[in-house]
Amino acid sequence: MTGSKDRETVPERWNAAGPGSDVWMDAAQDPRFGAGTKLEGERATLLDYLRAYRLTMEMKCVGLDPAQLARRSVPPSTMSLLGLIRHMADVERHWFRRVMAQSDAPFLYWSEDVPDAEWLGAVADPALVDEAWRAWRDEVAFAEKFVADSPDLGVKGFEPDGLSPALRSVLVHMIEEYARHCGHADLLRERIDGRVGQ
Repeated sequence: MTGSKDRETVPERWNAAGPGSDVWMDAAQDPRFGAGTKLEGERATLLDYLRAYRLTMEMKCVGLDPAQLARRSVPPSTMSLLGLIRHMADVERHWFRRVMAQSDAPFLYWSEDVPDAEWLGAVADPALVDEAWRAWRDEVAFAEKFVADSPDLGVKGFEPDGLSPALRSVLVHMIEEYARHCGHADLLRERIDGRVGQ
């Protein structure tokens, strides 16, 4: 560790694949690449990219305790890994449950009354961490079932503003959303314990 008495300690950089590597873990053990199947068609390609990004977000949180998950590592940002879990639970819920399935399910964390509620409520409480993971996994499971049950990617959803996006558009948006936040997760995790890699 490096640092001084008037600065926060900065962790040494490391990864699980060994010195000289810039990957998160050995590719042969990485569940994102383990399937090894050739992707055929639009649906399979979109779903595989989304699966890999969901796994990446989950993997970036592995081995951390509630305090580390709740740590806001880049002041003055309110973002934390736990906040990302909560945020993505609501993103999944919004697009698949509310827009595509037309459910009137309320948001889990987001609030019009409290700016950054999903982030500010991400505190170092083991029960809150368990609940956030449960919520995220429930929303991912709902989304996966919705997509599997949809006859094609042209199925339309409906947004409050009157737009009606197709399922393919929602899947592309979700890939973009996870890609963006997995980049945040890279930096958050590295600042917490120094672990680097894709």
